[in-house]
Order: sequence, then structure tokens, then C-alpha cells
Amino acid sequence: MANHSTDALHAAPVGNVQEDKIDLRGIFGFAIGLAIVIVVVEFAMVVMFRMEVSAVDASNPPKVFPLATQSDDRRPPEPRLQEYGQSREDLRALRAAEDEVLNGYRWVDRNKNIVRIPVADAMKLTLQRGLPARQQTADGAPATPATQATQEKNK
Repeated sequence: MANHSTDALHAAPVGNVQEDKIDLRGIFGFAIGLAIVIVVVEFAMVVMFRMEVSAVDASNPPKVFPLATQSDDRRPPEPRLQEYGQSREDLRALRAAEDEVLNGYRWVDRNKNIVRIPVADAMKLTLQRGLPARQQTADGAPATPATQATQEKNK
């Protein structure tokens, strides 16, 4: 068997490796150039802004757009959304009014003697009196207003 030397395999060739070079002068030159451009642009923006502000005077007033008017003029027409915190009060008032209608006695039409009564009382009266039923004709079909009228004429 042949003798193999591992030292010869691990020795790096000296002349074939490229040296790492960072161009610091180019990097710093770019950074300085960028800083100069930023300063020049900022200065130009300030000059242009001051020129525009000085151009607006009494002879050349700024335009007033409809959305930039006072807040009272910008309110939408009725009905509007509720203010914050007002919805709970409105809901409470609505529920109280509904409870008064559902649980109170009130005349609907005095001339026809129609009265509004509480729901619980109406259910009790319905159970006592029973539900109204349709009359049936002699052949077993439910009576309609037309058939009831003809039956009354025949009597």
C-alpha cells in the first residue's frame, strides 16, 4: 500500500487565492453624495413652500372646498345617527313606551267601543271565550262571505 500524506492535502496554495478588497473610498463617496442630495432637496422644498405661502394673499384667497366648511353646514339631513351614549337612553325610552302600550289599558276607538288591553289579559279572555270559528255550509265546506250572503237570502 502506498503512503499517503494528509499534510500535503491540507496545505493551501499561496498564489491562487484572491485577496478580499472593500472599496471604502467608493462607499464613503456614495454616502457623502447621498447626504448632499438629501440636504439640497430639503432646502428646495422649504424654498418652494415659502414661495407658495407668500403667493396666497388678499388678492388671491385660497379656494374653499365644500367639505372644508364649518361643521354645522356639513351635517347630513334628518334622520341622523345617534350621538355616543344617547342610544341607551333612547332604547330605554322606547322599551318603556312599548311596555306602556302592551301592558296598559287604552281606548282605540270610543265610538266603536274598541279598547286596547294588556297582552296577558287578552290571552286569558281568549282562553275563556275560545277562538272564533268559521261557519260551515251543508256540504261541509267552509263558508265564505259570498256563500253566507246567498244562504241568508235563501232563508
